[in-house]
Amino acid sequence: MPLSNLAPEPLNALPLAKKLQRLPDTNKAHSGKVLCIGGSIGMAGALLLTAKSALHSGAGYTMLCMLDGHSAHALAEQPELMIESAQVNNLLDDPIAHLQGLQPNVIAIGPGLGSSLLAKAWLGAVLRDYAVVSSLGAIVIDADALNLIAADDALGTALQNCTLPCILTPHPGEAARLLHSTSAEIQADRIGSLRALVAWSQQIVILKGQHTLLGSPIQKTHVSNRGNPGLAVGGTGDVLTGLIASLVAQGMDKKLTPWESACLGVEVHALAADRLREKLGGPIGITPSELILEIRQVLNDLL
Repeated sequence: MPLSNLAPEPLNALPLAKKLQRLPDTNKAHSGKVLCIGGSIGMAGALLLTAKSALHSGAGYTMLCMLDGHSAHALAEQPELMIESAQVNNLLDDPIAHLQGLQPNVIAIGPGLGSSLLAKAWLGAVLRDYAVVSSLGAIVIDADALNLIAADDALGTALQNCTLPCILTPHPGEAARLLHSTSAEIQADRIGSLRALVAWSQQIVILKGQHTLLGSPIQKTHVSNRGNPGLAVGGTGDVLTGLIASLVAQGMDKKLTPWESACLGVEVHALAADRLREKLGGPIGITPSELILEIRQVLNDLL
């Protein structure tokens, strides 16, 4: 039987949340430092949702490099988020120096990143020069970062050569661009498409959509049976990116692997949406901002 016809295993990751228990002497360094990169002109909201999700799901530090310098202070009511401009004078060297100075544990890159030379410079620095960031344990890659990789063979090669764990979170359209296919073809064989992405990237891949799929080069394919159409609104994917980045950052101190963090993130994200649907009496009008707060409650309930 072809691999694409084998049924994936149902996702059962919620018990992993117990690993997030905090001791009385826990400090912010134990919960990790997440750096979110993106937010080009007109798309700052995507990165802010990612960062707010990382913050509310437990990251010890949440920092933003915002490509749109004018939006670097767009969230004055959330002073916990450390926001700065990603504008640089030297596209070749400055992003690398910046990463060295910040020393994040996890980088989430892509939400609102755009396709400018500045966006490519930051993505290239993350994928090619990750070794200079001694604290870095994983990279979460979403949205425009995936589109840039799909359009640039050099960035694709950099991803394939990256020895850090990377977690790719494409929706069907982004998956289609990575595989030079169409969304219809991706949806017609979601399991086969997931496995093709894993084989091409040699990284953890989350194929979003109804019955989200997860795969990696060394793990069996899993499927989430939670979630509802309330997630079909712009921004919920950005929330998932921030949640997974936060869980990976926390997991570095709590023996939660990047694969386990990805599985837990997908399931908590979907469960939070299901709880909101129940509270609201239906899926219409669920917002990403509401989802972030429900995710926080889900995680605390699971401890």
